[in-house]
Order: sequence, then C-alpha cells, then structure tokens
Amino acid sequence: MADKVVVFDFGGVLIDWNPDYLYRQLITDDTERRRFLTEVCSLDWITQQDGGQPIAKGTAELVARFPEHESLIRAFYERWHEMIRGVLEEGVALVDKLEAAGVPLFGLTNWSDETFPWAWERFSVLRRFRDVVVSGRVKLAKPDPAIYAEMYSRIQQQVPGVAPQDIVFIDDNVKNTRAASALGWHGVHHTSAGATEVQLRELGLAFA
Repeated sequence: MADKVVVFDFGGVLIDWNPDYLYRQLITDDTERRRFLTEVCSLDWITQQDGGQPIAKGTAELVARFPEHESLIRAFYERWHEMIRGVLEEGVALVDKLEAAGVPLFGLTNWSDETFPWAWERFSVLRRFRDVVVSGRVKLAKPDPAIYAEMYSRIQQQVPGVAPQDIVFIDDNVKNTRAASALGWHGVHHTSAGATEVQLRELGLAFA
C-alpha cells in the first residue's frame, strides 16, 4: 500500500477529557448525572461551541431553556479544565512511534477556540503535528464533511499528491470515523491504543 498520513483526534485519544471528572463532584447520583449530560449539557450542545459559537452565547441559550440547572450549566465552561486529567500516555506513545518512523502526522479536533489555547500551552504533544485543524477556528465541526475537506487541503500542502485512501484518521467517536471513511479515508475507531496500533499495522504502516 502507499505511504500513509495519520490524522489524530485529540480528546479521548491523546488528551484525557471527560465531563464526568467535574460532574461527579456536582451530581453524585449516577443516573441523574447521566441524564444531565445527555439531555442538558449534551454532546450536540458542546458541538455548537466546538463549531465556533461563543461560549457566552451557548451558555445563555441553555440557561434560558433549563433555568433550574443554571449553576450546573455555567460550571461546564467556568470549570472546564477540571474535565481534563492530562495526557493519555499510550496515545502519546503511539505518536512517538509513528513520528520516529517518519509518518506525516496531523491533528483534527472538535474543540472550542476559547478553550483550546489552555490545552495547547499545557500539553506539548499537541504541538508535534505538521498542522492542526481546530473546529472552533474554522467554524466547522466533525462529522461535517467540510471540516475533513479543510484537513485534506492542508495535508495536500504538506504532502503533495496524497490521495484520500492514503489518509488514516483516528477518533474515539465512531460517527467521526464513519464520516472519514465515507470520504475515502481509513477511519479507525479508537477504543484503546493497542487496538489502534493493530489496525494501523494492518493498513500497512511500519513502525517500531
């Protein structure tokens, strides 16, 4: 197979991000906490901020819909950094191996432009990619095909002649990997670094 380019998602692959880390402190009942994070501060709502909506606007709109949960809603971004426990070392080790083998590496992340700089300064692994597409900066979010087109355009600038089938995309959200696969990329649903490494080798990537 042709030489491959590998594109990494960040949260859940390289960065240990989980809203439960904060909300276990705020909502002790497991069922109620899951309901809140599913129905109030939902993934769809988070994606709006990741796609470029100002945090203040998104927060105000959600508070208007659920005024009884105002303090819990405001905590989401006011205490956002408490949802991050650091890097996922096995994911970083995979970056190490691919980088040592000379594989071109890129980043494609759904992340608010208002919160991303905090992580960028603290986690050096995020600065090891040839280019990074941050959804909040380009006002697009996965799984919208347009954000993959933006990533592909940037990859082509760095790796001339690269074809969609030469791109491997690693993400812990299966909707995002399916969207990449629909465009001709190789979507790898990340469940563990070990399982992802196996899939990369099956795709013909050679690394120590």
